[in-house]
Amino acid sequence: MQQQPMYYSEYLELNKLLDAQHPESFKLNKPAHDEMLFIIVHQAYELWFKQIIFELEFVCNVFKKEKIDDNSEDLNLVRHRLHRIVRILELLNQQVGLMDTMTPLDFLEFRNLLTPSSGFQSLQFRLVEAKLGLTINDRHQKGYYKRTNEGGFTQNDFQKINETETGESVIQLINIWLERMPFFEEEFWKNYHITGNDLHPFWSDYRKIYKDGLTEREATNINFFDLLFFENRNTLNEEQAALSKTSLSAKAMRAGLFIMLYRDFPVFQTSYQILDSLVEIDHQMAGWRHKHLVMVRRMIGMRTGTGGTSGSGYLEGALTKHNIFKDIEGLSTFLIERKKLPKLPEELIKKLSYNVV
Repeated sequence: MQQQPMYYSEYLELNKLLDAQHPESFKLNKPAHDEMLFIIVHQAYELWFKQIIFELEFVCNVFKKEKIDDNSEDLNLVRHRLHRIVRILELLNQQVGLMDTMTPLDFLEFRNLLTPSSGFQSLQFRLVEAKLGLTINDRHQKGYYKRTNEGGFTQNDFQKINETETGESVIQLINIWLERMPFFEEEFWKNYHITGNDLHPFWSDYRKIYKDGLTEREATNINFFDLLFFENRNTLNEEQAALSKTSLSAKAMRAGLFIMLYRDFPVFQTSYQILDSLVEIDHQMAGWRHKHLVMVRRMIGMRTGTGGTSGSGYLEGALTKHNIFKDIEGLSTFLIERKKLPKLPEELIKKLSYNVV
């Protein structure tokens, strides 16, 4: 039997897609014109969330490999996928501007018809956050996320979120990947001078250079350096140590900082761009949350959300607390000037460079 030629609308299943907008106000013969815009914008969000999840699954599958060859296509494709996610998030930020063409009075024409549904119930957005590494205990007003009553999640969606949160997230896999960085092995440092203390000779030198470069007001940074990179809690009180809790291990933090410091070496360029893309994802999601907060304040002021949350108050808390890759971003605190970087041993330079004989 001869196959029918492909047709545009059939390939995209446009009949289903374009027949998926059913405004509640239209059903009551009291059409609120802007409800169509409201539905289409949110449906577009969900389609892009689906693509983000698709890209994140690829990224996770690469980092789940027992060994990742820096010279293979794997890391380059991860960098490319993460960059695509950044671009999608940029687009989602722009879509908020479309919602701003709706006035508060336009929204009130159909808002009460949405209760108790809420954007809070977006399963896919929760899966995006969970796949990246936002855990239930790190969420603002985490009690909201455990609701399966009116305004919360269905049991099925709640189960999917829990399953994703118990799986390996991007931040956890990045931690494992960074911990495997081999460049502090003894074979690369046998001709490097010995410092006579318990630290690796590179980090002993680096710590001294970093400490000497701190201003008087920054002097206490060395205590946080010792905690984050060597788990030395002796110079901080319990409250300071608790506030400095990280998602990355000390070993992973050292590897991340080393990549940032020596990113100009060819072997580190892709790795650095991966770390930078993760920070940019955080920035874009924070930007989306901020725009959402401003929009909600404009639309409903201080009223509660349709799903029973505190509305703008909840969004403001999420904006300040839901940062997943803050540890990677925070590495900038501990950088030194290029001209002061310790000179690496020749054995390691050969390993970090391509086509060096």
